[in-house]
Amino acid sequence: MCALYIFTLMHIIAETPRLIIREFAEDELNIYLKHFDDDEVLRYIPKRTREERMAIFYNAIEEYKIGKKLGKWGFFNKADGECIGSCLLRIFDNDPTQIEVGYSMDREYWGQGIGTEMALAVVAHAFSNPAVKEVVGVTDLANVGSQRVLEKAGLIKQPTIIRHGDELAYFKLERT
Repeated sequence: MCALYIFTLMHIIAETPRLIIREFAEDELNIYLKHFDDDEVLRYIPKRTREERMAIFYNAIEEYKIGKKLGKWGFFNKADGECIGSCLLRIFDNDPTQIEVGYSMDREYWGQGIGTEMALAVVAHAFSNPAVKEVVGVTDLANVGSQRVLEKAGLIKQPTIIRHGDELAYFKLERT
């Protein structure tokens, strides 16, 4: 019952058969930070200190207050209200017509199609803005699981790119 109450207080970004994608509540910092304690979850995402992750969380909370359409959100299991992970949409390469999708999620949910379900909903949310021409995603070259998620969400593999000195797999979906 508590999880359903929280859902009614937070702005829901998208809903799927198994997930609620929504803004984090201000008191959910520890829920957000929890899955960053797993070394396997951290393997392919940018390295950050706990303080940097806290700052990212509080910045997201402030952006909710001003009604930003892009940002970082939590995705939660509809059945029990558990936080599965976080996802984001942000401007890619300083081009507001090109939006990047990203996510991380708890290892216990890997391999169940949840990442794909979340990615499809977030990509649809990105394209709900008529100014968005492309949704892109990047992954570590070795992160085959996330590459499959992006492909199942409709993004098409492109030549690799270099970002912050790292060669990354690059995927793109253009508005049709």
